[in-house]
Amino acid sequence: ELGVTVWFRGHPVGAFRADIVVENLVLVELKCARSLDPAHEAQVLNYLRATSLEVGLLLNFGPRPEIRRIVLDN
Repeated sequence: ELGVTVWFRGHPVGAFRADIVVENLVLVELKCARSLDPAHEAQVLNYLRATSLEVGLLLNFGPRPEIRRIVLDN
């Protein structure tokens, strides 16, 4: 896990712990659920909005593995 500071209008307003950040370019969120649902995608989108990162990978290691790539133009 990597601690990430959340900034709003130039001021730190909080923090969250990202599962994995690769080369300060890609946020990787790991899940173990029956299937991915919109709340999981919303979580990754919110993480991307709160950082300068633009690409997120949502990986589910449930009964049927799934991968979703989420891109946000920051």
